[in-house]
Parts: sequence; C-alpha cells; structure tokens
Amino acid sequence: MRRKLLDIICCPVCKGDLALTVGEENEHEILEGMLTCSRCGVDYPIHEGIPNLLPQNTTI
Repeated sequence: MRRKLLDIICCPVCKGDLALTVGEENEHEILEGMLTCSRCGVDYPIHEGIPNLLPQNTTI
C-alpha cells in the first residue's frame, strides 16, 4: 500500500480517519501493518502490501 492512499481512504464503517501503524515497508510501499479508525476503533490489516478494508466483526 502506498502512503498516498491514506489521503483518499477512510473507515468503511463510520467514514472516520485511519491511523497507520507500519510493521514493514520498502522504498515504494507499506508491506505489513495496520490501519486503525480513530473514530470507531476498527482495525484493518495490511498484508503483502494490500489493505483489507473489510470489517471482521461488526454488528448491524
């Protein structure tokens, strides 16, 4: 995932801003890490450079 993506994505649950925690990155992109919603607290993992923006457990 490229850092520029943070400017355009938001939490799909509540539309809040996402905070980035980097586990591993190279000169081009973030390979492993976590995106966390600052509003509702839902975590979205980044694995092999791909953010998974599907909430794992939500109640509707």
